[in-house]
Amino acid sequence: MGPERTSPSFTLSDTNIMNTAIKETNFEFPKQTGFYKGKVRDVYMFEEQIAVVASDRISAFDVVLPLPIPYKGQVLNQIAAKFLKATSDIVPNWVTSTPDANVTVGKKCEPFKVEMVIRGYLAGHAWREYREGKRSICGVSLPEGLKENDKLPQPIITPTTKADHGHDEDISREDILAKGIVSLEDYEVLEKYTHALFQRGTEMAADKGLILVDTKYEFGKYKEEILLIDEVHTPDSSRYFYADSYEENQEAGLPQKQLSKEFVRQWLIANSFQGKDGQKVPNMPNKIVKDISERYIELYEKITGEEFVKADTTQLMERIKSSIEQEIK
Repeated sequence: MGPERTSPSFTLSDTNIMNTAIKETNFEFPKQTGFYKGKVRDVYMFEEQIAVVASDRISAFDVVLPLPIPYKGQVLNQIAAKFLKATSDIVPNWVTSTPDANVTVGKKCEPFKVEMVIRGYLAGHAWREYREGKRSICGVSLPEGLKENDKLPQPIITPTTKADHGHDEDISREDILAKGIVSLEDYEVLEKYTHALFQRGTEMAADKGLILVDTKYEFGKYKEEILLIDEVHTPDSSRYFYADSYEENQEAGLPQKQLSKEFVRQWLIANSFQGKDGQKVPNMPNKIVKDISERYIELYEKITGEEFVKADTTQLMERIKSSIEQEIK
């Protein structure tokens, strides 16, 4: 089950957060051809390569929250690296190196404009839709009588459009094909890879006493080859339950203990924010920032079975920039 986790040895003030966390990067490299700032990642583009910095920004309801979360980016980057390596026999991926705790360098792919969301349980967004009376999500029918967090009869793919800004939108397989967003030939490959990856992720989670509830995968093309891109099985892209208490909690109608960023969404909901028009992001007390950081570290150790070793943050930007410079050919 991995080592016992100790609380991170940092105290938080706004200044301290900014000194130990990556809010954003603004590097310029000699061979750079472009830059893209995502919700969480800063992507530096070169002729054949990209360098991706996993920042400590955190998003929920498709909104980037005001304060970064110390060590979050390192957690995501290192979990993703582990799972990309562990699934490379199923599908080739974009990574060529991980030169820094927060940096991954890889092949410059042309992304498909859909995210392949796959769900094994009725949780999160799918549950909220179901609770409102919907019995079809992304064109996939769901049976009557399900409760929150129930296991689905079989895993279902519920794709979303990939939005550069604003909200990703649910979309059906039929609409993806009808609109020509992805060709039938390519989409069938994406479906096959998605199911195989979810099965592998499920097995790896079970080995650590966890249930992989749902996740998303992104794919792109590099010289006509379909590759797995972005992150895999991280707390930002996935939801996990604890296996040992799952059945008991379901039978008792109790919430499931989760390892995901759903707890961030729940905190926001409790503070009257769901990303809707006119709603204001609540202030994030330092205690909340510290709690979120600790939860991400807990998830890292639980999923990987390894102790989390914090990267040195004394010269954070210099460290990251140097790691990219050494990898770009």
